Amino acid sequence: MVRGYAGKFLEVDLSSGGVKDVTFSDDILRNFVGGRGLATKILWDRLGNRWEEIDPLGPENIFLVLTGPLTGIYPGSRICISGKSPQSNGIIGSTLSGEFGNELKCAGYDGVIVTGRAEKPVYLFITDDNAEIRSAEHVWGKEAPETIRILTKEGLELLKRARPGAEKVKEPAIIYCGPAGENRVRTAAVMQKISHAAGYGGYGAVMGSKKLKAIVVKGRKPLPSVASPETVKILLREVERQLLERDRLRRWGTGYGGYEVGARQSSEPVRNWQEEWHDEKRFGGPKFDFRYWVKRYWSDFNCPVACMKIAVIKTGPYKGAITDNPDYEMQAYLGPNLGIFDPDKCIYLSALIDYLGFSGINGGNTLAFAAELYQRGILTKEDLGFELNWGDVEAFERLARMIVKREGIGDILAEGTYRAALKISEMKGVDVTKYAVHVKGVEVGAHGTRSGLDFNPIGYACSPQCGDHTSGVYDAYNDMRMVFFDSAVVCSMCGSPLIWDFYRAVTGWDLTDADWCRVLGRRIAHIQRAVLLLGGPDVFWKPEIHDDNPPRFYEPLPSGPYKGKTTDRKTFEDMRKQYYEAIGWDERGIPKSSVLKELGLEDVDKILDKVRKQ
Repeated sequence: MVRGYAGKFLEVDLSSGGVKDVTFSDDILRNFVGGRGLATKILWDRLGNRWEEIDPLGPENIFLVLTGPLTGIYPGSRICISGKSPQSNGIIGSTLSGEFGNELKCAGYDGVIVTGRAEKPVYLFITDDNAEIRSAEHVWGKEAPETIRILTKEGLELLKRARPGAEKVKEPAIIYCGPAGENRVRTAAVMQKISHAAGYGGYGAVMGSKKLKAIVVKGRKPLPSVASPETVKILLREVERQLLERDRLRRWGTGYGGYEVGARQSSEPVRNWQEEWHDEKRFGGPKFDFRYWVKRYWSDFNCPVACMKIAVIKTGPYKGAITDNPDYEMQAYLGPNLGIFDPDKCIYLSALIDYLGFSGINGGNTLAFAAELYQRGILTKEDLGFELNWGDVEAFERLARMIVKREGIGDILAEGTYRAALKISEMKGVDVTKYAVHVKGVEVGAHGTRSGLDFNPIGYACSPQCGDHTSGVYDAYNDMRMVFFDSAVVCSMCGSPLIWDFYRAVTGWDLTDADWCRVLGRRIAHIQRAVLLLGGPDVFWKPEIHDDNPPRFYEPLPSGPYKGKTTDRKTFEDMRKQYYEAIGWDERGIPKSSVLKELGLEDVDKILDKVRKQ
C-alpha cells in the first residue's frame, strides 16, 4: 500500500443514490499526488473531451473534496475543493483549513467524488469505511451557525447510536454551503467551521446546484502509516521549530496588513481599486487586537503558526458578531474596498459574509463594483431600492442579502463581477466592464500591481487560477511550488525547504524540487491552462485578449507616496512573452504541442487543436 494515503476514495452519485469506493493507481498518485493535482487528472479524464459543453452548475459537473499524502501529518492541514469552476470555467484548486481532511483520512478515505444532482436537499454522513446520503431539508436555507449546530448535534447522536456505551464521542467535522451556495451564487464559498472558507472557484454554488448542503465526517482510525516513522518525527520537530520562529505571522496573522499594505505599499483596494493608498491608522492589526480579539493564539489541528484569531464585537449596534478575526484579504475587501475604516464594521461584515456562505474576496469585490456604479450614477436608487454610499455598512449588508437571495439587482450581481458587468452594460447601454476588477471571471486578490511593491504585473494575468492571489505567477519554475502545497494538501504558510524530505519520509517516493517544478507541477498547470482555454459554455477566453490585468491596473495611482505610478504596459507585455516561452506556451499563450507531448499529455494536445485553429 502507498504510504500517506488511506487507500481509497468515496464516490457518490446523487442522481441515483449510489455510493461506492474507487481507487487510483500508484502511478496516478505519484504523478498527481492529491488535491489540486489529482483534481485536474480526474476532471480531465472524465470531462476533458467535452469540457466546453459542461455547465459548471449542471449535474454533469463533478464536485471534488480531496486530501493529499501530507494532510494531517505535515503541519497546516487543509482540504482541497475543486470541479469545473462557475467563475472561470476552468479548474481551480481551492483549499481551506480545518480538521475535515484529517477526519476523512481517519475514516478511511482520501477524498470524496460527488456526481449528479439530488432531487431534494441532502448531506453526506461519513464514518469508518461507510457513507450514507441523508435528508438536509431541515437545514436548507440555514446560515452557518445554525447549520453547524444542527448537523453537529445530529452527527453526535448518530455516532453514539453506532457505538452504544462509548464513554466519549467527539464532534464530527463539517464542510457545507450557506444560502449563497444554495442559490447558486457564483461567488459562493465552501465553508468549514463558522468562518473558514474556500472562496476561489465558486464551489459553494456547485454544492448548491447538486442540492448538497454538507458533508459530515468522523473517523476513528489512525492516520495512514508513513514510510519512515522515525524520520517523520525528526523532520516534524525541525519544521515546527522553524514555524515557531515566524513571530509576526503567529502574533498578528496576515491581519497586520490592513494598514501596512495600503499605507506603506500603496497596493490595497480602496473604493473598488479607485485608489490603493490610505493612511487610516485606526485600521489594521493592533486596532483589531486590543478591542476585539477574544483569543489570540488558536489553530486548526497540527498548526504551530496559528495565524488565525477569533474576534467578537462585545458592545454597540454590531454586538454579538463573531468570526475569525479578519485576515488581510477580508480586512481589505470588506474594509477600505467598501470605504470602511472602522474595525468593528469590518468584523461585522466579515461575520455576515461567513454566515451567508459568501466569498469575502469575490463577494466583497462585487459589492464594491456595484457601489462604484452607484457613485457614477450608472446604478440608481431605483435600481437598488436604496442608496449605496461608501462606508454605509447597513446598505452593503442589504445588498449582500439581495445577492444571496437573488432578489432584484442582486440576481445580476450573483453572477459575479465579470458576468454582472456584461449584463449591466447591456441593460444600461454603457460599458461598465472597465470598472470590473477581475481576471477571467475570478475577482482578484487584495494585492495591486501599480506601485511595483506588491504583486508582479503578470501575476494574475497568466495564472491558471486567474485572480487567485495565492497562485499568482512570476517564475515558470518556482510558481510550481504552490501547485505542490495545493496537491500535498497543506498550508503554504507552513512551507519549509524540508517539505521534500518530508514527502519522501511519508510516501517512500523520491521527489526533488527540480523534479516537481520541471515535470509534475508543470503537467498539472498545463492541464489547468488547457481547460481554461477550452472554457464554455457561457464564456470563453482568448489568451491574446484575456491574459491581461483589469483595466484599472493601468490607471495612474491618484494619491499617496506613489501617486502617478501605474502598471507599465510595455513591461507587462515583455514579461508575459518571457513567461509564455519559459513555461512552454506559444506566442498566443497556447501550450506547445511539443511540450505537452514531452509531459505525456498527448490527449490534451489533440483536444487543444480546436483552440489553435480559432
